[in-house]
Amino acid sequence: MIQYFKNIEHKTVAIDKPEDGSWVNVLPPLKQEEFSELSKELEIPIDFLTDSLDIDERSRFEKEDNVRLIVIKTPTENNSFNESDAYYITIPICIILTHNQIVTVNSFENPAIKKFLNTFQNRHPDKKNMMVLKVFEKIMQNFMEYLKEINQRRNVIEQKLYVSSQNEQLLQLMRIQKSLVYFVTALRSNEMLLMKLERTNFLGLNEDEKEFLNDLVVDNAQALEMANIYTNILSSTLDAFASIIANNQNQVLKRLAVITIVLTFPVLIASIFGMNVRSGFEHSPYAFYIVVFLSMVIALGIGWLFLRKKIF
Repeated sequence: MIQYFKNIEHKTVAIDKPEDGSWVNVLPPLKQEEFSELSKELEIPIDFLTDSLDIDERSRFEKEDNVRLIVIKTPTENNSFNESDAYYITIPICIILTHNQIVTVNSFENPAIKKFLNTFQNRHPDKKNMMVLKVFEKIMQNFMEYLKEINQRRNVIEQKLYVSSQNEQLLQLMRIQKSLVYFVTALRSNEMLLMKLERTNFLGLNEDEKEFLNDLVVDNAQALEMANIYTNILSSTLDAFASIIANNQNQVLKRLAVITIVLTFPVLIASIFGMNVRSGFEHSPYAFYIVVFLSMVIALGIGWLFLRKKIF
């Protein structure tokens, strides 16, 4: 699906075809026919449009026939039905600068583009560089928001784990850990992209725009640091709970071993007096009670010894 927007008197207006100073937004479902048509109409290399289809596409920029392409990673919620997948993943968004338009291509629903659309009426389409930087800004905001959500979710799951160590909570922490891996990888890639844009001045920015880009580099570094901190905290938490679970398991095994030892001696006595040989008690009316008494005394004595040694 292809959308065309234009800013007219500070109002976002949807139009039927691309015009000078318009914004072209390509959304799923994506069709090859639409790509081919848009490529011919706006004189965009077809590879620039299809690069977003690869979810593992790295952050980068390139230029061909005066058409500039920027690929940057952005976070989004994972709609997978697999309960072991990450809560959040990162997807590429392609930003293409033509002679007269700015084109964005998304292979998934993109919260950053939705935010940009809501503020498009305040943008100046003739300042394409600033529009690109504003898209970057929305992406950084999304990273920050999702990182805060991840941290809050982690805190809630940890509180549940303190009460009851269930596999469900541990699996949820594992899904959060996978999300953070996606975020750290994407933020590192985006950091290299932004720093290279700043160093090469690929967009031809003026002084104000360069300062704004520098602020974005700082914001990305902050998001990356937050992701690394949350990753380290989560790894430490999982290690701690793994140690707690192993310790609890050892305690249970120790108790079972003590119970086995305590019951072994009564079983031994009962076995000895139950053998088909003379024991001296075969004619005594109190033989059963004597065996039970001896078994109880020995069992209680061993149990008391273990309690005294604080082994149980």
